[in-house]
Amino acid sequence: MQTLGCLGNVLWFISGGIFMGLAWWLAGLLCFISIIGIPWGRACFVMGNFAFLPFGSMPVSRDVLTGKGDIGTSIFGSIGNIIWLLVAGLWIALGHLGCALVCAVTIIGIPFAWQHVKLAALALCPIGKTIVPVQVARAAEQESALRAFRR
Repeated sequence: MQTLGCLGNVLWFISGGIFMGLAWWLAGLLCFISIIGIPWGRACFVMGNFAFLPFGSMPVSRDVLTGKGDIGTSIFGSIGNIIWLLVAGLWIALGHLGCALVCAVTIIGIPFAWQHVKLAALALCPIGKTIVPVQVARAAEQESALRAFRR
């Protein structure tokens, strides 16, 4: 499975992943211009790294991963996501959807198109999320479900 993920990442990167990763990084640099934008900028760089090499990793909410909330997973994170959506999230999501349409033209591009759709959804609300290996994300989600069941 790791070999397929590596091959997928290489094909993704050379066939357009570099452009959307750079778009995320550009948004991050613009956010770092002001002190207020630093949390959004940090999220942009995390998501940009994911946009460069998405196969084998998965976004997960930090409260699901750690079992406790933080400022990004609280009401302040929700407010931050709304501001992000209005300022830059919609544009990055549209970029990913456009790339998804281009990738979906061929059968071999469908997995890449699906990854762009997932990144578009992530672009709408990246605050409070982090990127971890798929196995860690699945284990964290199972543990979170068990915690909720025990309550």
